[in-house]
Amino acid sequence: VSDCRYTEEETGDSSEPETDDSVDWNETREPHSGSNSNDKGSKCRTSDQPLICSECTKAFDCIKKLKRHMMTHTSENLLSCQECGKSFNNRGDLRVHRRCHTGEKPYSCSECGKCFTAIGSLKTHMRCHTGEKPYSCSECGERFTQGGSLTTHMRRHTGEKPFSCSECGKCFTQSGSLKTHMRCHTGEKPFSCLECGKCFTISGSLKSHMRSHTGEKPFSCLECGKCFSSSARLKIHNRYHKGEKPFKCLHCGKCFTSGQKLKEHIRCHTGEKPYSCSECGKFFTNSGHLKTHLKTHMRPHTGEKTCKRCGKCFTDIVILRMHRCPAFHIKTHTDENPV
Repeated sequence: VSDCRYTEEETGDSSEPETDDSVDWNETREPHSGSNSNDKGSKCRTSDQPLICSECTKAFDCIKKLKRHMMTHTSENLLSCQECGKSFNNRGDLRVHRRCHTGEKPYSCSECGKCFTAIGSLKTHMRCHTGEKPYSCSECGERFTQGGSLTTHMRRHTGEKPFSCSECGKCFTQSGSLKTHMRCHTGEKPFSCLECGKCFTISGSLKSHMRSHTGEKPFSCLECGKCFSSSARLKIHNRYHKGEKPFKCLHCGKCFTSGQKLKEHIRCHTGEKPYSCSECGKFFTNSGHLKTHLKTHMRPHTGEKTCKRCGKCFTDIVILRMHRCPAFHIKTHTDENPV
């Protein structure tokens, strides 16, 4: 998957790219009148590996850009944005930043028409169309379109998680992931569905949800051809083929393919039943059981879905057939509490 298109699968969340404006900030420079005479005509030698700022871990592809950036961490000769107070060490950076407030995006992609606030952002975006990935991981060889993406990726190898939550102490590899996580504490859900009004903490979750209205299922299993509305659901499904069950219950040792399945299972031990029927007040451990139960209220029962021996009704003919089995039938009624 191209790292130009950001998705929030692994976090479950979902988050934002490491770099400002979803691109390397080191590529957003514009010419400005206050440039150093020493910089005129000089070339910035690019590096295969990103150069990291020791103050904020931002990545750059050449030493000159890194040096310029380091000046933003000092208080000398900084220019401030009148809208938000953010400081910059040259007028070019400030001019680009101001477009965040004005909404101006003067640079457009000739391939798809997408617009950007800075020429560097457009250059980085163009790599999605050209397939260029100039940044490579020295550990595993994976390549990226942005230096910031490589910096974030390297933390998988080092285990570094420099961004920590002030509320619970949980740590993250990206500032965007921390920002998204903070919504768990604030309750903020800025992305809402225009169809049903349901709100989400990240745009990726809203995008996946919208497919429940459109019926779109663009992710298909290579093993069996089954289709899914999100790559996360496909990933969970693939574990069935591989036999992977990485989520283990600490109470009984039973393993599951997803964290959600484990969460629902644990309710068997705790007795928690958070889903209740609005018609009769009956409680359930998961939403799936509630949905099945609600069908008993929504449509009349036919003779073929009613047990002739006890009158119990079912929404699924297969479950009714199982219920009719003599051994199963006796067990279901002997296990029931007397009225």
